[in-house]
Amino acid sequence: MQYLVSVIDDTAGLATSDEMAAIDEFNDGLRADGHWVFAGGLASPSAATVIDNRGEETLVTDGPFLEAKEHLAGFWIMEAPDLDVALKLAAAGSKACNRKVEVRPFL
Repeated sequence: MQYLVSVIDDTAGLATSDEMAAIDEFNDGLRADGHWVFAGGLASPSAATVIDNRGEETLVTDGPFLEAKEHLAGFWIMEAPDLDVALKLAAAGSKACNRKVEVRPFL
């Protein structure tokens, strides 16, 4: 089963060098233990573009979909046999990146 682990941040800054080292070490462990699928960091919400092509015209809006104090700063897609394992991995990921995370299973 695969899980999306979203990294939630409430600062505008990037990860510190110590946080990046911890994230790299965490990622290496995910790879070694067969849990790694994919991961990535995201640019700040101000770099976002929202596209809505549901109507007659395509609407393109600069900036995030929602203005909020917290934003999605990055993510992992992890392979885990069950939710309990995914939650343990996510807890270790939260510790490594020093941010809150949200865990959601793929359908």
